Amino acid sequence: MTDIRPLVRPLGVIACTALVMGNMIGSGIFLLPASLAPYGWNGVAGWVLTIGGSLALAYCIARLAAIRSERQDPPGLVEAAFGRTSGFAVGWSYWVSIWTANAAISIAGVSYLSLFFPALKHPGMGAAAAIALVWLVTFVNLAGARAAGGLQIVTLLLKLMPLAAVLIIAAWALGTGRAPQAALPPSGLKFGSINAAAALTLWAMLGFESAACVAAKVRDPQRTVPRATVIGTLATGLIYLLVCTAITQLLPASVVQASDAPFADFVSHFIGWGPAYVVGAFAAISAIGALNGWTLLQGEIPLAMAQRGELPAWFARTDARGTPARALLFSSVLISLLLVINSLKTLSELFVFMILLSTSAALWMYLGCAAAALRLRVAMPIAALGTAYALWTLWGAGLNASALSLALMIAGLPVYYWSRRAAQPGAGRAGSRA
Repeated sequence: MTDIRPLVRPLGVIACTALVMGNMIGSGIFLLPASLAPYGWNGVAGWVLTIGGSLALAYCIARLAAIRSERQDPPGLVEAAFGRTSGFAVGWSYWVSIWTANAAISIAGVSYLSLFFPALKHPGMGAAAAIALVWLVTFVNLAGARAAGGLQIVTLLLKLMPLAAVLIIAAWALGTGRAPQAALPPSGLKFGSINAAAALTLWAMLGFESAACVAAKVRDPQRTVPRATVIGTLATGLIYLLVCTAITQLLPASVVQASDAPFADFVSHFIGWGPAYVVGAFAAISAIGALNGWTLLQGEIPLAMAQRGELPAWFARTDARGTPARALLFSSVLISLLLVINSLKTLSELFVFMILLSTSAALWMYLGCAAAALRLRVAMPIAALGTAYALWTLWGAGLNASALSLALMIAGLPVYYWSRRAAQPGAGRAGSRA
């Protein structure tokens, strides 16, 4: 008799929501207060619009993934609507967004480590330390997924500590009347400033597509994936809004704008430098944990693309542990080159440039998913909002970042066509081990 067993789907609403929030909460929030401080109340408005836009995009991706039985990753969703070339383009752009994001995350980690090693604040030293951090985490991932997973477990809960500390201190400061003299004066709302602030805040929200990427392992995905995605995205957005607003509104603008570690400066302003160092250490650990998680993806994304014949088979080779060592190393080389090219910028300048580039690259994928929902007539009103939001945020990221991300996406097309031709006579060898 044939042994027919039901497909195991271990993930429910709680697990999926935790996955979404865990992947979203990383390093993005820990330097954003300094980047948003010049925008005043425009930054708060930017957060509100970013949360709404992220919810629209997240819902589109979740609904698309829930109704598909085959590839449920974002490039696969775009491919279903517009063909294989379009699916590759957004997949390539997603990979670009990951390794540029890892450059930004490494800078965030170094910024908080500079509390303990002030020499890291110098532009050249900061970039060198960021490169060293990238390679340290790369070597951890080269040891295999188990080692990377162990590091991720250690850092998971620690990343919430600085966020909770800021919220508790802000409530205490407001309740005891200790903060009114530090409040940032209100500024007039301006469309251009809100747009620019929204492009920065979206960086912290990246990752809301996580539940959709694992829809095949979710119980009742048609209901669970959209529900967990919306709950996780909304909860994370509200936490970010409260934390970032507390720092930018309760500290003097000059302090926040000049800060390489705004969370630590916030704690030191109200309590003292002893606890601030503790918060700074937790923030650095959180950044390293986020870098570790996304480093895992910087190898897995090109591996999957190579196994589908969209990248050269060289990227599909794995070691004895199944680790995509070549893809990992190649991505880390790209990160290092990007950091070297921009090494003369200060840590805060370098961080802003990297997050705008990474956000722009990710936005092409989000735009493709929203457009795919429109094409496939899924969640039409929400898809229209998501499309408009993605286009608006691409404009807000600025011409330099958006044009560079588009150029990087187009640059992948010759590689794609060459890989497709090369894979045709011997595609079966793509997944062999080195």
